[in-house]
This record gives sequence, structure tokens and C-alpha cells, in this order.
Amino acid sequence: MTGPDADDGPADGSGLFSSQAARRDALRRSVVLLVALLGTTGALTVLVPELTDAGWLRAQLAGLGAYAPLAFVALQTVQVILAPIPGQVLGGVGGYLFGTLAGTVYSMLGVTLGSAIVFVLARRRGRPYVERVVDDAALARWDAIVERGGTGGLFVLFLLPTFPDDLLCLVAGLSTVRTRTFLALVIVGRTPSFLAVAYAGQEAASGQFRSVAAVLTALALASAVVYLLKDRVLARLQRRS
Repeated sequence: MTGPDADDGPADGSGLFSSQAARRDALRRSVVLLVALLGTTGALTVLVPELTDAGWLRAQLAGLGAYAPLAFVALQTVQVILAPIPGQVLGGVGGYLFGTLAGTVYSMLGVTLGSAIVFVLARRRGRPYVERVVDDAALARWDAIVERGGTGGLFVLFLLPTFPDDLLCLVAGLSTVRTRTFLALVIVGRTPSFLAVAYAGQEAASGQFRSVAAVLTALALASAVVYLLKDRVLARLQRRS
């Protein structure tokens, strides 16, 4: 494994991010997530109007019976492992299809299962496996973040809907954190953002797009606030641990 790129800048003496590259990566992911959530909602409304009819979609899912929630949970599990699209986008879809509460529960079941699989793979196969599937520079950056922040740092990272689930789970699997502690961090840290996007999805199903915009804006602002206060939040978490 090699270190961060030369242009990453000096590492911070303390705090959540080990380099300017890690900061830029977090900011870029925040913007991409917000654009993806808004873009998906707008595109479906304009290009595929049938998919914006919640009643029609639920009628189609009714044909699957009990397999509809299972299929959704499986999809959320796969997105953590393969990361083809942000999990919060699927979380919004879950709220659209199943409602806020059920959508959140199904999303968190899938996210927790997928996170556990990635974590266990990293722990059992070790660093050589992780180095084969993760870019060296990215692994070096997040390694340093997790090593410095410990359990508190991982909680902050999972709390923000801006970081790559699969990469975090891989790095956590290489750390000394216990499996049950890791799963608790995933559940407690990820639930708030998935609850918010599921509610936005439910509101979209009802045609309340102002509410959707309000929720997504609030989520983006909350992420920005925590991002700006990350060092202070991490310091408090570390003192409590």
C-alpha cells in the first residue's frame, strides 16, 4: 500500500480528515448525493410519469407479495457491497414505495446486512484483499482517519450521508473495532439520514414536492454543519469513549 498523493497537502494535526484530498472527497460526495437525489426525483417525474404514480407502483409490487420488501432489502444490501448508486437514493425510493417507517426499516436491514458482509470479508481476508479492491491513495487516507478517530470517528463518518459505505466498512474491518460495535455504529449512525430520505420519498409519492425539497435541503444543511464542526464533534466523542 502506498501513501497519499503528493498533492494531498500536509496532514492535519488532529481532526477527522487526514488531508485536503479527504476533505475535497467528502465535499464532492455531499454535492453528488444532493444532485442525485434531486435529479432522480425530477427525472422520474418528467421522463417516466408511470413511476411517479405511487398507487400504480404499489399495485405492481403487490404482485410480488411478501417478496417485494425482500427484493428491496436485497437491493440495498448489494448497493453497499458494489456501491453502484448512493444508498440514500434507494432510501428515498423505499419511502416512496413503502412509506417512511417501513421504507426506513427495509433500507436499514439491507444497509446493515451489506455492511456486515463487507466488514467480515475485510476482517477474514485481511489487508491484501482490501488493497486489491481499494485504490491505494484512498485506502491510505481513510486508514489514517479511522486510526486517528477510533470509534468516535467512525460514528461521525457513518452519521454523515456523504461517505462511501463499502470503503468505510472495509477499513473498519481492518481496525480493532468489535463486530457488534461496528454494527451498532452503522445502525445508529445511518438511520437518521435514511429516515429523512424515506420521509422525502413518502412526500414525493403524495405529490408534496415542496416538502421533498425542504427535507433534502435540511439534510444537506445538516451535513454541511456537521462537516464544518467535525473536529469539535469528534473531540467530544473521543472524550466520551
